[in-house]
Formats: sequence, structure tokens, C-alpha cells
Amino acid sequence: MNVLSCSINTLKGFYDISGVEVGQHFYWKIGSFQVHGQVLITSWVVIAILLVSATIAVRNLQPIPTGGQNFFEYVLEFIRDVSKTQIGEEYGPWVPFIGTMFLFIFVSNWSGALLPWKIIQLPHGELAAPTNDINTTVALALLTSVAYFYAGLSKKGLAYFGKYIQPTPILLPINILEDFTKPLSLSFRLFGNILADELVVVVLVSLVPLVVPIPVMFLGLFTSGIQALIFATLAAAYIGESMEGHH
Repeated sequence: MNVLSCSINTLKGFYDISGVEVGQHFYWKIGSFQVHGQVLITSWVVIAILLVSATIAVRNLQPIPTGGQNFFEYVLEFIRDVSKTQIGEEYGPWVPFIGTMFLFIFVSNWSGALLPWKIIQLPHGELAAPTNDINTTVALALLTSVAYFYAGLSKKGLAYFGKYIQPTPILLPINILEDFTKPLSLSFRLFGNILADELVVVVLVSLVPLVVPIPVMFLGLFTSGIQALIFATLAAAYIGESMEGHH
């Protein structure tokens, strides 16, 4: 009963996370819902960058890739390798999902360091990377949870739930709790790292505006890429685990 109560509290915690705020926000009213407008704006910019890049990549394909096509094929091969390593031989159908996660997070993280969001003035709050908002990272983590549940159920049917009593039924409460902690850790890891990086840069720019922030910004670009890779790798690992059984 204590574990069940803990699981219910975890679910309530996910709902409460959507109300977490850091600084001021620009809100939009959509019916009876209130959403962070600046997150939607920056997310649309990131999606537009990805769509334009994809359109350019496939517009004039050559048998022997050169230039931009060579770069995009390298990115695709990298995503396929990550998916195959974590999921196994049945990785093919999951490459689009893992690739979308990786590219969206990667471009979102880099947009916070490279795009001059601060120039655009809003009535309230300011623009920043989409992954700088806890609502975005929680949404990505919950999509990952839906994906690995779907992967397990589509392959094993109801037998998928047998993993909760392996290797012994005594671990049933812990195995159930694990499914709640996975998206929690995914969302807070990404959100915390991106928020901390942007806060450090802002503080250093305000204190020493010329030289010192530059190496920190380059370090931020590196860690932003690593965070995108970590999220995509863990998402693929969870999907692979749900398809293969209890590890």
C-alpha cells in the first residue's frame, strides 16, 4: 500500500511539475487553458529550422553524396547506429522516433546559445530555448514512456506485463515505480542542465561581458549536444528493454 501511495503521489507530481516556473512567462489563453507562449514560439522556430533543413537535404539527392547531402546522411547513419545499438535488430521502425527526439532536442539546446532570443521583446518574460522550460522536457519524457509501452505491448501483447514480476513477484512494487521514475529523471536531467547552462552564461555576461563568457558558451554548446545524445540513447534503451524483457 505504501508503494501504491507513492506511485499515486508520483503521478500527482507530474501534474504539479507543469506549474513549475522559473522567472516570468508570456502566457496565451487557449480556451480554458493557459500555456507558455514563448515556448510555443521558440518551438515553432526549431521545427521550422528542422523542416527547412530536411527539405534542402532531400531536394536534389545524388548517387554520390557531396556537401550538405553527405552531412545529413552522416547524421542519419549516426542516429541509426544509436538506435541499433540500444534496440537491437528490430530498430528500423524506431529510427524516425529516436531521430526526431535527438534532432529536436539538439537544435533546441543549440538555439538557446546561438540565436539572439533576448533581442525580441515580449510583454512579459523572455524567449529562450524550448528545453529551458520544464513543460517541454516533461512532454518529451512522457512521449518516450508512451513509446516504450507501445513497443512492449505491440511485440508481446499482455505478456509484456509479466516483466513486473520478474525475477520475483516481490519486486512488483519496485518495477511499477520504475516506470514513473524513468520519465521523471529524463525530464529533470535535460531541464536542469539547459537551465543551469543558460543561467551561468547570463551571470558571466553581466559580470564580465567581454572574454570570460566565450569559453563557457563553447562548453555549453558541447554539453547541449551531449544532453541530446543522452536523452535519445536512453529513449532507445528503454524501448529496447521493453521489447526484450527484464534486464
